[in-house]
Amino acid sequence: MREILSSPVFIWLAVMVLFLVIEIATVGLTSIWFAGGALAALVCALAGITPVLQAASFLAVSLVLVFYTRPFALRFVNPHRVKTNYEDVIGREVQVIKRIDNRADTGTALCSGMEWSARSAEDSGVIEAGETAYVAEIRGVKLYVKRKKQEL
Repeated sequence: MREILSSPVFIWLAVMVLFLVIEIATVGLTSIWFAGGALAALVCALAGITPVLQAASFLAVSLVLVFYTRPFALRFVNPHRVKTNYEDVIGREVQVIKRIDNRADTGTALCSGMEWSARSAEDSGVIEAGETAYVAEIRGVKLYVKRKKQEL
């Protein structure tokens, strides 16, 4: 029994099953590629190839699957995923619609027709409703804005 458990065939079979279980648990195409590599190493072990070449085939097949098939697979697994492009909001002008006060933890700004929770990028900053500001950064679901300098 000990010989069976320590044989390369059993080890690669166990590694493959482990990666498949992880994939089923995560459902995010995270480890299926390594299960494919383990399958290749399992086939090498069944063919009687040395353990070093088994490990090399595991690594090579896993890397090929990750780099060449993953982007293709992700396109078809979740084709209706909407990209948010939240980075485009940074630098945009916003209208403050509720007073932004970091100490009171309040504030709302209107950006591209959508209301966002907003805070001042300056720690003690207060920006009154009706003022114009621009987005300095986004943290979580809050805009951090700076008062727009008034032109004379």
